[in-house]
Amino acid sequence: MGKLNVVVLRYLSRDDFRVLTAVEMGMKNHEVVPVSLISSIASLRHGGCNKILRELVKHKIVAYERTKMVHGYRLNYGGYDYLALKTFCSREILLSVGNQMGVGKESDIYIVASPEGEQYALKLHRLGRTSFRNLKNKRDYHKHRKNMSWLYLSRLSAMKEYAYMKALYERGFPVPKPIDYNRHAVVMELINGYPLCQVRELEDPSSMYNDVMELIVKLANHGLIHGDFNEFNLMLDDHDHVTMIDFPQMVSTTHFNAEWYFDRDVKCIRDFFAKRYNYESELYPTFKDISGAFVMREGGREVGDPGRGEQRDPGRGEQRDPGRGEQRETDPEAVVIGGLDEEREKEEEDVCPELVDLSSSNREFKPFRDSDSLLHVVEHSRRRTDSEATAGSVGSCSTIPPEVVRAKVRRQLSKQQKAAQRRRLIKGESNLVTAERRENQSNIKSSLETDGFWG
Repeated sequence: MGKLNVVVLRYLSRDDFRVLTAVEMGMKNHEVVPVSLISSIASLRHGGCNKILRELVKHKIVAYERTKMVHGYRLNYGGYDYLALKTFCSREILLSVGNQMGVGKESDIYIVASPEGEQYALKLHRLGRTSFRNLKNKRDYHKHRKNMSWLYLSRLSAMKEYAYMKALYERGFPVPKPIDYNRHAVVMELINGYPLCQVRELEDPSSMYNDVMELIVKLANHGLIHGDFNEFNLMLDDHDHVTMIDFPQMVSTTHFNAEWYFDRDVKCIRDFFAKRYNYESELYPTFKDISGAFVMREGGREVGDPGRGEQRDPGRGEQRDPGRGEQRETDPEAVVIGGLDEEREKEEEDVCPELVDLSSSNREFKPFRDSDSLLHVVEHSRRRTDSEATAGSVGSCSTIPPEVVRAKVRRQLSKQQKAAQRRRLIKGESNLVTAERRENQSNIKSSLETDGFWG
């Protein structure tokens, strides 16, 4: 988990990124991806997957792992950073990367610039650091899974933060403007200010205290609790305006521990103002004061549920948002009956009593369907059945059209050609097996020589 080094990024070719993407896809169901699988997924036109992997290992973009059962490669944060930056460059979101301006227990912050020269903040989520590994108790990304990749958890964290930031920004909350996200990286507006923990003096601590507490209550009235609302996640500009950051740990007010999270956020602010600015107030919000009648939703789900359909990664499955409480189950038959009643009411509303009854007048002059029309339909189907039976009894040719036969033969030939190309690529990458056989033969030979020496 070193610093972001983008020097090598400009020298990586298209084949290098194909191999990197192949390693990423292989890690969906492999902890260590075998070389044969990487070669098969990358499908390089001229082969050479081993050479590219050795170069990537040299630049610490991927890591080589060798165990008793299998040896292969795994993607590390350096390669994951390159894949995310490559996507941002292709979307014309970013053009250059600047200095690192912040480090946290879960992420790194960098200054970046767009092709138009506008500066943004790039947040790279890096879960799995030794300072913060207790994710089972502190976060809810993994749900009930036992084994998960740190890269995948970082991806979920970035998705959740972008979803909350976008929803809050659209509803007028003081948060950075979200620009885009990909994998574990989030691009957002660059805030000109300082963290509240670095501000030693305030002109009016009471007004700042009121603004911060009103922000907590406003969040709760919209159905959200920050979960980590402290002086490190609040930014102040030159006019003492507060901007809220860091949202991956947000929970809903329907969470079964919502009151504990809310009281903890309030207590953090009260303790900080008492310790830093010697300001204590008897007025502070409680969880019972909030209305809780409004819950932010986007696309039919609560905000912050990071599109759990996206989580069909290694062992992905459908998961619920941690902020959701127990919901009432509805009877499907009641829902269907209610929908039918609504449709009937709509139809009755659409009927205008002043219109002429066209149905009765039509029946007076000409029926909708008479016996001749019914007989015509039956006769038509009977003639078609008779013609098919006659053709089946007389004809001796194949019942499959020649166009279908030609298409099947063409698909079979194409499949054979692709299989031959795949075998050629795998054969070109089999030098690892040969090297292992030579090493085994050398060990056997040396052991036999040793037995002869001592015999």
